[in-house]
Amino acid sequence: MRRAVLPVCHCFTHPGARARAMLFPRVAALPGIWLLRVRRVQHALSLAGTLPRPVRAVSAGSRALGSVWASDGPVRGGGPEDPREDEEEEELLRVPPLLPFDAQRVCVLHPDVKRPAGKTPRSTAEWQVAEAAALVRALPGWSVARTLVVSSAAPGSRQVFGKGNFRDLTEKIRGCQDITSVFLNVERMTPQTQKELETAWGLRVFDRFTLVLHIFRCNARTREARMQLALAEIPLLRSSVSGDSEQQDQQGWGSRYIMGSGESFSELRARALRDRELRLRRVLERLRDKRRLMRKERVRREFPVVSVVGYTNCGKTTLIRALTGEATLQPRDQPFATLDVTVHEGRLPSRLRVLYVDTIGFLSQLPHSLIHAFSATLEDVAYSDVLVHVTDVSHPDAELQKATVLSTLRGLGLRPALLESAVEVHSKVDLVPGHTTPCSGALAVSAVSGRGLDELKAALEASVLRATGRQLLTIRVRLGGPQLGWLYNEAVVQQVQELPEGGAAHVTVVITQAAYGRFQKLFPTDITSDPHTD
Repeated sequence: MRRAVLPVCHCFTHPGARARAMLFPRVAALPGIWLLRVRRVQHALSLAGTLPRPVRAVSAGSRALGSVWASDGPVRGGGPEDPREDEEEEELLRVPPLLPFDAQRVCVLHPDVKRPAGKTPRSTAEWQVAEAAALVRALPGWSVARTLVVSSAAPGSRQVFGKGNFRDLTEKIRGCQDITSVFLNVERMTPQTQKELETAWGLRVFDRFTLVLHIFRCNARTREARMQLALAEIPLLRSSVSGDSEQQDQQGWGSRYIMGSGESFSELRARALRDRELRLRRVLERLRDKRRLMRKERVRREFPVVSVVGYTNCGKTTLIRALTGEATLQPRDQPFATLDVTVHEGRLPSRLRVLYVDTIGFLSQLPHSLIHAFSATLEDVAYSDVLVHVTDVSHPDAELQKATVLSTLRGLGLRPALLESAVEVHSKVDLVPGHTTPCSGALAVSAVSGRGLDELKAALEASVLRATGRQLLTIRVRLGGPQLGWLYNEAVVQQVQELPEGGAAHVTVVITQAAYGRFQKLFPTDITSDPHTD
């Protein structure tokens, strides 16, 4: 098989060309080479057609309550959407992908950072490479053709590798005939570094940020997730445009002015990118307003919310399926299988209904701007009553993953009480023979075998009751009156035990303090109550 040089579609999937295609969608006349480039981009997009529009995902739940927590549907009573807003959102989403969608045979290249003597690395190169390979395999048709680990003093600098290592590395990559692209396992590359590596190796080279964004693009289903993805791409496009502008300035193009506008090409592209960012933020603010309405409806109906968070592929969705018994949930063993926040109804041992929020997984070595772009989605976590932090204890880097999640949660500005009261779950204990319950207070759980699920439900119930001001009471009421019917409507009735003397019963309920106050005002003379004891 002959070695593939840059893919045929490279000029359209490279960030710089992609940025130009996005920034100049309707340019009718540009001088010289720019007109030719824009026309080529427009022609390629017309041949490729509009990117497929994913079907909107509606969060799972009961039929009666589905519209209360739908991720991307209208709020009940909200009226039809504005067609102009709909058109604007679709236009913002109509951009070429960061990477090609066709199958790729990738060389995973990991720069192994040299640590000072006596300093233990946070994670071994072996497991960092394994995670990088898992990211590649998360894309349909993509495979890992080869993995290389090369010593590096500073992977974030312009010169990632020393001259000797770079020369040997170039020989190895050029000697691999089955490689179509290279994944450099660093957080971000500068446009100049990317260009130099691609020129030396004759292949497409991308970093961790670009690959994760492409995974997001493939997995995003709701309009909100796709809009947040478009916003997350802005820093990458901005750096690409900046690097491209430097090259044009060196060639004498960057300082030329467009007709009578008084702006250079560099200034025009920078302004167009700022305008796009402002439009995206405006659209996301509209979507954020819809989420606020949904949350108000949940509060009005007094649904406790439990958000499940953790490192990507730690087993959050599998755990929620075990807690809710919802067969429609289909977990996938791959990073970022869940990108859109979904909400699922479950019941605690007291029969109290709760909403479990399945969130996007976190990942180490990602720019803060990526998490910030998804702040509208992650707002649901901030407004939760209880947080469940899931850690995959079968993973060798479990402690590092746990630290990454905690650091990210703190960066989201969650209230301290929510973080401090989080229920910690050690998942996938069935994959760790002889695993014992840790002394840290974490619960050892296997969603597959069912181990620890009852203990987890009991812990969740205690946390939910405490966080929402609910209490478990046994109330003595008269039968034949309106009291029992009122309790069925306003509280969760667990048990009704008729008393021997007849005409009365002990009713065990889960009830909010506000509802119990109303009950006492409505029926002040003929009831007594005692805290429930097991």
